[in-house]
Formats: sequence, structure tokens, C-alpha cells
Amino acid sequence: MSFSIQGKTAIVTGSADGIGLSIARHLADKGANVMCADANEKSLIEQVGENSEEGNMRVFGGDLRQRLTIANLVSATIDAFDQVDILVNASRQLLPTDALNPDDTSVMTLLEQNLMTALQLSQQVAKRMIKQGKAQEQGQVGSIINLSSIAARQIQPELMGYSIAAAAVQQMTRSLALALAPKRIRVNALSFGSVMSGSLRASVAENREWREDIRDHTPLGRIAAPNELCEAVQFLAAESSGFMTGEVMVIDGGRTLLDAVTAPAH
Repeated sequence: MSFSIQGKTAIVTGSADGIGLSIARHLADKGANVMCADANEKSLIEQVGENSEEGNMRVFGGDLRQRLTIANLVSATIDAFDQVDILVNASRQLLPTDALNPDDTSVMTLLEQNLMTALQLSQQVAKRMIKQGKAQEQGQVGSIINLSSIAARQIQPELMGYSIAAAAVQQMTRSLALALAPKRIRVNALSFGSVMSGSLRASVAENREWREDIRDHTPLGRIAAPNELCEAVQFLAAESSGFMTGEVMVIDGGRTLLDAVTAPAH
């Protein structure tokens, strides 16, 4: 089986910082062409650089909650690289939820940002993949990878909106997998726990009790390194996972094996 993504083209959302940026850089390092998309265009340019005709990374800034922006992203990717083979929906927002406040709008905000943006972009990218696949008699036409969270299973009332959105992303993954399987497009998801992104590193540096809390509630006794998530994305994007679709891979060091109520929220 081949783990190669050499020459493939990927769109990675949420790639101005954090996990999305790590994934974009990893895929580019492995030989893929990568369109980095995020609402924060300034940060994108700072991290990735201005668009140029050299290299295998481009940037696209825009609010992907807008259908026109999604269409423009797909068009920009085709203009730059002629095709799109991989979509990584890594754009996620986390907001606290007051579960007993009927005026709290965080649930709707998170469903729009974390679920609907991924769904609408997946639909648009799938149309392009299907068009490309007409000239390809066999083999994988495309791979869509959604990022979710173990919050979909763990119960934290203050994260109710985030948990609902994470669970919805997993169900969307399964539904799209069935719909797109006849078109040879695979759809999978990663459900992960604590990953040592820049934001988490800053948080545990300020509150060392958090670090110990996470370790105590993780059977493997540590926080995941970003590359461990990136390599899982590469696996799902490559032909090595060619018979996998509709799966939600859990990368959490065993944390969801413990009592969900006692697990930390960070």
C-alpha cells in the first residue's frame, strides 16, 4: 500500500494557525499541492507567505460560511493546481455554552461554523472530484477528511455546543460516505483529544495543573504531538486507506476509554 500523496492537490481549511496549519505544512512537505484557506488572511500570509507561482502552497482568505466564498475557493484551487484530490475540513471554533440560557446563541454559531461550512465545502469539492473522475476508470477519485473531537462522546455541559457540532460532523461523515461511495470518493473523520497545538501549549504553560489533569486522564500519559494527527490525515488521504470510508478514527491516547464525566474539558 502507498502512503504517498505526491502530486495530489489538497484544500485545508482553518490553516492560518494551530492544527490546520500543521496539517497543511505536513501535506506540502510530503509532496502535495496545498491550498491553505482561512478567514484570517493576514495570519495565512504571515505563516505561509504570499501567493506565488513557485512552491506548492497557496493561500485563500475568506469567510467560508458564505457560499460564494466556497465557490471562489474551489475555483482558486483549480486555477492554481488544475485539480483537487483531498479536502481537509480542519476549520473549527470552540465557544462555551450556557446550557440553561435560552438566549445563548453559541450552539447555532458552532453548528454554522463547524458543521455547515464543512458540509457545503464538501459538497462543492465533491462535484469537482466527480467531474475529474469521469476520465478515470478505476481507483480513488478523492478523499474528504473531517476533523471532529472526542467532545462528541464526552459530557461537559459548558461545551454543549461544541459537543453537538462534533457529533454532527461525525454523522455527516457517515452520511456523505454512503452518498459518495458510488463516485469513488471516500469520506472519513478524525476524532481527537488533546493535541499540543500552539494554543494548548500556551494554556498549559500558564496553568500546569491542566497539563497534569490531561495526563492523568489519558491512559498513554501524555498529550499528542501535532505530527501524530498529521500522519493520520495523510493515511486517510492516501491509497493506503483505500478501502476505508465512513470511519471515525479516534486519536486520544485512550482517553475515551475512561468515564466521560470525569475527563477534563481541555
